Amino acid sequence: MAFLRYLFLIAGFVLAIFGSFFALQGAGIIMWPAESFMLANGDWVTYGIAIAIVGILLILLSRQIARRG
Repeated sequence: MAFLRYLFLIAGFVLAIFGSFFALQGAGIIMWPAESFMLANGDWVTYGIAIAIVGILLILLSRQIARRG
């Protein structure tokens, strides 16, 4: 169970960070890299927030696994 807990925790952090980055690119706050198709594209705000939420849920799930194990 410890392996699954750490797997969910690491995957959750990666998804939360990348989702936030995608949302900020879509909002036009982060304009890097200059050739990215995500820049100032409102769809990527929605996608990024959804990805970040999945990451947060994985982090919370890993905490639940830690309490049970």
